[in-house]
Amino acid sequence: QASRLVELPYSSSDDDDSSLAGDTDLPTAEQDPGVWCPVPPKPGTFSQCVRYLAFLWNLLFLLLGLLALAVGVWGLLAKRSLGGERLAPLGSDPMLLFVLVGLGASTVSLAGCLGALRSNPCLLRFFVGAVLAFAGLEVLGGLLLLAARHRLRDALRDALLLCLLRYQEEPDLRFLVDEVQRSLQCCGLGSYRDWETNPYFNCSAPGAQACSVPDSCCLDPWQNGTVANAQCAFGALRLGDVAAGTVVHLGGCVAQLSAWLRGQAGGIVAGAAVLVLVEATGVLMALKMLGDIAPVGVWD
Repeated sequence: QASRLVELPYSSSDDDDSSLAGDTDLPTAEQDPGVWCPVPPKPGTFSQCVRYLAFLWNLLFLLLGLLALAVGVWGLLAKRSLGGERLAPLGSDPMLLFVLVGLGASTVSLAGCLGALRSNPCLLRFFVGAVLAFAGLEVLGGLLLLAARHRLRDALRDALLLCLLRYQEEPDLRFLVDEVQRSLQCCGLGSYRDWETNPYFNCSAPGAQACSVPDSCCLDPWQNGTVANAQCAFGALRLGDVAAGTVVHLGGCVAQLSAWLRGQAGGIVAGAAVLVLVEATGVLMALKMLGDIAPVGVWD
């Protein structure tokens, strides 16, 4: 009996240890069949290359977006367009376009950078969704422009009329108008006499520029061939068409600009194709990283 009493605890303990060891040795999937066991992803060399390339790709556009944002904010502050007395024309300020484009591009690119660097699926999904949304807006805008191409002339005339009226008030609009008139050798919308609608060039204006047009309308804006002559078009509106034709360009810019845009149709299409290719490249890299991040599991 004494031997049996000694053996029983020993054998019982041995059985318990063996049963515990057996339970411990069983994999989790064998203990509870049907439980999904996630396996950490092991990205390969190609996936790592895609990850770093996506980071650099988005970093480039992040810097470009920040540059555009800085230029827009600097332009608004330089002209004091953010002041309380200048809020009315803010919506038509060209610098606002730089601010909006820079803000959108930098935000989306920052999400792409952080998503690629941290392998964050939420940021990558946001990046993909934002780029697809922008691409959809671009396609919709292109279709609207194609459908309303006959009304583009009127829209272009309205835009140029706004630039003409605010020529003296907005430095960037003045620069844009001067560049268009110099490069296309035109003056005004339909003719040089359209500048009479400008309150500074109207013949009833009290200033020295009354009955004049900008010097960018001049046939020869240089004095002695070297110095810019800012007064070359003074008094042009007092002259007749024949006399004014010897000083300034008589034709308007609407017809010239429309013809130039038609001639640049191939370049515009090529630019749109490059933009789509850039966006598609970013989306494909983000989708590849999302596929690598997705957990791979084994079901038993």
